[in-house]
Amino acid sequence: MPLFEVETDAHIIITWADNDDSARDVVADAYPTDTVIRLTKRPRDTWVISKAALGITAQVDPCSMARDCLAKAAGDKVHAIRLYMQETGTDLTHARKVIESNMVMGW
Repeated sequence: MPLFEVETDAHIIITWADNDDSARDVVADAYPTDTVIRLTKRPRDTWVISKAALGITAQVDPCSMARDCLAKAAGDKVHAIRLYMQETGTDLTHARKVIESNMVMGW
């Protein structure tokens, strides 16, 4: 089953689907108010995101720290971002990327 990257007005979704229409159906089920902007069939069956591209280069394991901050904040994204900034000394943009990435992974 091919891997698709679907960009909407609010999300980027990576999903397996049989074809373009099935990928659009996945988006419609999960985010019915989103409008599909771009739909791309990936050339391989895996998806890789570079930590450096996200600005994650610190020696501290950012995922563990982010999950810890999310747990302390009881899932409140804004509070978790503040905690992450306080504990790591990173700026707002970096902290937001790390926290949001870990929220997507289901911390």
